[in-house]
Amino acid sequence: MPTVKVPPPYRGPTQGRASIEVAAESVRACIEAVEAEYPGFAELVLDPAGRVQSFVTLFVNGEEIDRGAADTSVGNDDQVEILAAIAGG
Repeated sequence: MPTVKVPPPYRGPTQGRASIEVAAESVRACIEAVEAEYPGFAELVLDPAGRVQSFVTLFVNGEEIDRGAADTSVGNDDQVEILAAIAGG
């Protein structure tokens, strides 16, 4: 099963879990599978229209994917990593 790597700022909904295996066939389905188990997670990654938030970067096996390519296919051994941009002042 694909593994979703959750960044520290998004681990509230996942109860601190940094890595979650999910049964899914696309990046979006991975995010939705995490949401099904940990409500409140998807809204950190996707906007209300289902698009990837502007401050989120997604990677599959270490390769950045385009923000509009959330339907990219993933296989059983793939890792989906979510990177949350943090701004401060």
